Amino acid sequence: MDAFRAKKRFGQHFLRDREVLARLLGVIHPCPGQCVAEIGPGTGVLTRPLLLALGELHVVEIDAGLAKALTADLAACGRLVVHAIDALKFPFSSLAGEGRRLRIVGNLPYNISTPLMFHLLSESHCIEDMVFMLQREVAERITASPDTRQYGRLSVMVQYLCESELLFEVPPAAFDPLPKVYSSVLTLAPRRAPLPVADRTLFTDLVRKAFSLRRKTLRNALKGWADETVLRSAGIDPGSRAETLTPSDYVRLSNVVAATGSGLAIGE
Repeated sequence: MDAFRAKKRFGQHFLRDREVLARLLGVIHPCPGQCVAEIGPGTGVLTRPLLLALGELHVVEIDAGLAKALTADLAACGRLVVHAIDALKFPFSSLAGEGRRLRIVGNLPYNISTPLMFHLLSESHCIEDMVFMLQREVAERITASPDTRQYGRLSVMVQYLCESELLFEVPPAAFDPLPKVYSSVLTLAPRRAPLPVADRTLFTDLVRKAFSLRRKTLRNALKGWADETVLRSAGIDPGSRAETLTPSDYVRLSNVVAATGSGLAIGE
């Protein structure tokens, strides 16, 4: 598998550092009987020990050449189910059986990590936990606290649904080819009882609208969505800005907007 060249169009950077691999496996702690899917297995550096520990493993790999090679190379290690498809289009919920929640792990391609996170959040109801290595900047945005530069739409949407923990950094030298940025490993555990949202689509659109005009006060950024009366009813200062609100603030505001019928559709 070492002969494969990374393809730039797939954002491939293959892990080669054995110490980082050992730390990553320690975080995942794979055990027989668990339902696990790996995104972007690449040359199988993480895939092999996962498969040996689990006995059965699903992998999602867009590169047809790598998908074929993994099937042949790891045939003796256990039951490897290779899904040769773009992870952005894969229905991860299809892997979760009756009474069994899915664990998802992987080294996420830098070029799709943010849209992939939103895709996975849409299926969080069937996910036990996620352990990812991804670009440090994205990991910092996911785990950012309100009123910081990194805090944004991704922070709110992930933290509303998941408990997150940033674990450790991974230097460029751990990969081949070397990326231009540092990576980070983090864990995400979907909340079993997230804060109740009256209208999930409205909540999502409201957060998007607020951060699309993050330099403006909310009375201006949410004009047509929530006037000062609605904002104050939700306990929100109309003069505050998007990055100062916590995920629970956005849930509360979204529910007030839904109750008053004051929200407009995106584009109006």
